[in-house]
Amino acid sequence: MDKQRIYRQMGISPEVYRLGMEAEKSLAERFAGFDEIAGYNHLKVISAMQKNRVSAECFHSSTGYGYDDYGRDTLEKVYADTFHTQSCLVRPQIACGTHALAVALSGNLRPGDELLSPAGRPYDTLEEVIGIRPSRGSLAEYGVTYREVPLLPDGSFDYPAIRKAVTPKTKLAAIQRSKGYQTRPSFSVKQIGELIAFLKKIKPDLICMVDNCYGEFVDVIEPGDAGADMMVGSLIKNPGGGLAPIGGYIAGTTECVQNAASRLICPGLGREVGASLGVNRSFYQGFFLAPMVVKGALKGAVFAAKVYETLGFRVVPDSIEPRQDIIQSVILSDRERLIAFCEGIQAAAPVDSFVSPEPWDMPGYDCPVIMAAGAFVQGSSIELSADGPCREPYAVYFQGGLTYEHAKYGILRSVQRLLEKGLISL
Repeated sequence: MDKQRIYRQMGISPEVYRLGMEAEKSLAERFAGFDEIAGYNHLKVISAMQKNRVSAECFHSSTGYGYDDYGRDTLEKVYADTFHTQSCLVRPQIACGTHALAVALSGNLRPGDELLSPAGRPYDTLEEVIGIRPSRGSLAEYGVTYREVPLLPDGSFDYPAIRKAVTPKTKLAAIQRSKGYQTRPSFSVKQIGELIAFLKKIKPDLICMVDNCYGEFVDVIEPGDAGADMMVGSLIKNPGGGLAPIGGYIAGTTECVQNAASRLICPGLGREVGASLGVNRSFYQGFFLAPMVVKGALKGAVFAAKVYETLGFRVVPDSIEPRQDIIQSVILSDRERLIAFCEGIQAAAPVDSFVSPEPWDMPGYDCPVIMAAGAFVQGSSIELSADGPCREPYAVYFQGGLTYEHAKYGILRSVQRLLEKGLISL
């Protein structure tokens, strides 16, 4: 089998291929560690499915009001048991991760309450949800105030400042696990648990919510194991396993989840309403596969880190640091490099490989953003994708890949594109 030959047929030159193979050889020990984590998490999911007696009946669809949807209700128990929370809401009516976060926040905050972000500025799309940037229907319009505590220069929590920021009005603390469009390290579940314990000592009734997007199944523990009252995520990221066509989840205490359900549907109906519309089987099967899909994405992220640090770029995290999510950032320091990187990822896609991504003014962002995402599910970032805001330091954020082989090919294609445009040299 001449693997180099098929890579050459798919646009990868011999020198780029050699760069990739040398990087891959050095990562054998790291890859073995990801195999161990994925194996444990896979068994954890299977155990939850067996405990809740998942059967073929669970795959049946409901329409209309969706009353007594056995498959939907059982799936929510599977999620809760896997994530070690009291309850969970898993619904196709949740459009994306930002929507899930907005539902969790608005369901658990009331006029006069204060929202605290102890980990600095949240992800761009939450700025309008909160009202940091004025927007119709924001929490600010409903009388919820907001306070944030910047991280220290080394990316750690500023505990003295957090203590001062908690007031009698502080109702909920939102902690973003992943880095978003920042170049800080992502937080480990252990770090998040320490922060939650600190916050609870100051104000025991404070609701601690973790934005868990991109972090599910990266570790053998989740924020629910570390004291989070809520953990929130998107099904077109890690837990959907590439099969969920839409959806999000909110897992946590019974009260927090019920409050979120009343906001998602309406007061009085809550979680009893919401048809599954034929997606139950995809949700179950995607969750079953998710630990293995995440493993491939993690291998792809570390491969990307190794290749680009070899080329002399700063990467966060680097190829030997512990992983807390599937996102790999590469500081390209140049707009044309950012565009070329995304062109390479798009060219490696199984869908729309022939189109060229361009920066555009996406809703929810304050500057043009370029996104490469030739995916089976639109916007699915557990599939091979890369994106970044067109602003300094021109960092690209690479994530996903339903298989490691695809993630590896995408990275090699990005290097090839940069080389062809004369933006790097080997």
